[in-house]
Amino acid sequence: LVAEIEKKITEAFEVFDRESNKTVDVREIGSIVRSLGCFPNEAEVQELLAQIEVEEPGGFVHLEKFLPVMTKVLLDRRFRPIPEDVIVHAFEALDENKCGYITKEDLVKYLTEE
Repeated sequence: LVAEIEKKITEAFEVFDRESNKTVDVREIGSIVRSLGCFPNEAEVQELLAQIEVEEPGGFVHLEKFLPVMTKVLLDRRFRPIPEDVIVHAFEALDENKCGYITKEDLVKYLTEE
């Protein structure tokens, strides 16, 4: 199981390894993590980066440093997406007229005022 997870992580990492040198730009980490089916917020991405030894601020992340941290994330099932039924329930709460949609104006109001 661990070998399969590490292979999946390595493959995702290599997509962003533009120079094929086992490193990626630190700004790509959130995209890599999300491509693996995990959905951390930006603060959680920063916590992950704190666990990974980044060469320098704004620098690069090596696969050998990323792999064990991300393997643990996947094994622990961290950053799972919100279940669909919870999202549907939240949408239904905003759809006061029960018409199956929310107007742009209502959505803006909910996101900015309420």
